[in-house]
Amino acid sequence: MLEQIVEYILEILIPLCEGMGIMVIAVSTLSAFWRYLLGLFHAGSRDIKSELASGLALSLEFKMAAEILKTVLVRDMTELMVLGAVIILRALLSFLIHFEMKQHDNITQHV
Repeated sequence: MLEQIVEYILEILIPLCEGMGIMVIAVSTLSAFWRYLLGLFHAGSRDIKSELASGLALSLEFKMAAEILKTVLVRDMTELMVLGAVIILRALLSFLIHFEMKQHDNITQHV
């Protein structure tokens, strides 16, 4: 009984987390592109790259949350290994984006 309730809730939460990640990517990308276009016509210092990277990092957090929730539904070791590989890849992407953001911030502070 409890297992079925948890599965039912997770069937709602997992796509919701993935959808939120997709929405963050879409909004961040469109916003960054819009700011880029505005920057072509108006002088101004806007850190578009950092804003976009921040949005991508946030979206990865939502996507990783969905993957972690999926671990509850894993039935066999093969699914767990695939899920683990996906989580590791997303964590590496998140780490690389944060590293890139720090490097970019260091460069802009010294200029």
